Amino acid sequence: MASLKPLDIYKLLPKKNCKECGDPTCLTFAMKLAGGKAQPDQCPYLDENAKAILGASTRPPIQKVKIGVGERSFTLGEEMVQYRHEKTFIHEPGIMTAIPDTMPGDRIKEITTDVRDYVLTRIGTDLRLNGIAIRCESGSPGEFSRAVEAVESVADLPEVLMSTDPVCMEAGLGVSGNYRPLIHAATHENYQEMCRLAKKFSCPLAIRADTLDSLADLSSKCATEGVSNLLLDLTSPSLHEVLNRTTAVRQHAVTRQTPALGYPVFLDCAQPGLEDAFLVTGVAKFGSVLVCNPLSQPVRKALLVLRQNIYTDPQKPIQITPGLYRIGSPGKDAPVLLSVNFSLTFFTLQGYLEASRVPSLMLVVDTEGLSVLTAVASGKLQEAMVKEAIAKFDLGNAVSHRKLIIPGYAAPLSGRIEDATGWKVLVGPRDAADIAEFLLQEWKP
Repeated sequence: MASLKPLDIYKLLPKKNCKECGDPTCLTFAMKLAGGKAQPDQCPYLDENAKAILGASTRPPIQKVKIGVGERSFTLGEEMVQYRHEKTFIHEPGIMTAIPDTMPGDRIKEITTDVRDYVLTRIGTDLRLNGIAIRCESGSPGEFSRAVEAVESVADLPEVLMSTDPVCMEAGLGVSGNYRPLIHAATHENYQEMCRLAKKFSCPLAIRADTLDSLADLSSKCATEGVSNLLLDLTSPSLHEVLNRTTAVRQHAVTRQTPALGYPVFLDCAQPGLEDAFLVTGVAKFGSVLVCNPLSQPVRKALLVLRQNIYTDPQKPIQITPGLYRIGSPGKDAPVLLSVNFSLTFFTLQGYLEASRVPSLMLVVDTEGLSVLTAVASGKLQEAMVKEAIAKFDLGNAVSHRKLIIPGYAAPLSGRIEDATGWKVLVGPRDAADIAEFLLQEWKP
């Protein structure tokens, strides 16, 4: 079933305008339902038929699946849209570093430790790789379980166990099954045994078939076996084919045209000569689990930044927690610079202040993630807010002077801020790149 439009939903409502749902009219409620901002059971007068229709239409068309346990576990699915500008993408793909079970144990531990400890901090967020995929290349249950044990001896990371042999898979699950690894992969030939293992160990299961029709048939068979936490393996040696298949599956899912394809997507990106291209395609075009060989530093940084950019809500600015931030080791005579909690503004100013080597304080106020220019134009940045922040963060005791440097774009507020706070206001440059020169020439405590 395709997602219903607001007027389609409105036709199913009782049209009482009773306001018991919290909205003034049924039409307003219908618009919220269509946008995913309300639930059908908020209306006390819906009949059962309307509840069934609206429930099917408003719940996420892509199954929610969790991989791993504990702090590093991650969730996939629950996506609602084809394009991120329509709403947002919900759960970013997990990037899993692959190792073969034929690799020496010390090398397995070295790679696993690197994945465990690697962190890239960008705009206030720690970006990490997600886990380890163990390939059963030996065909030996003993070797496979040995490799899994080597991974688990150094890290509690989410895992993908990769083998089509149920005997090898059970050996690996005997070591890691309590940690909910992803089982890869079930086919038409082995799905009953793989489903048995998935149920026994409560693990998600990736399924693989040659065509989308065959994949839909296999997912239905696995559901019949009692396994609903599925991923669809859409791997192909052809990048063109992968792009076509991932796009088609997302279309089938979000339009609810083929519910049997409403699952997250698995891609084995370790394709000779094309791995980087497969990874970028997987991040940008609907991949949920991406398996790859160990990545170089430049590639992993670029990939993590790309993933962060695409899985950041385009309708919600990234925000910094308001507060008083210290740059260097500022003393009582350090300059104080007013800033807003739009992350790009904060980190840009912070970077230039660090480069200036002038110990400083940044007073960050809550403009709901808006930039300085936008906050001033919309009235989000006001003198009362600055006064409140000075008191809340005890700025008066942090410095011995009463001078506040405000951004150049906030110059129209300078007089009102002085009147409200009693602090002398200095209007700084519009461009943060000029802050070092401004402090050198203008700052005198």
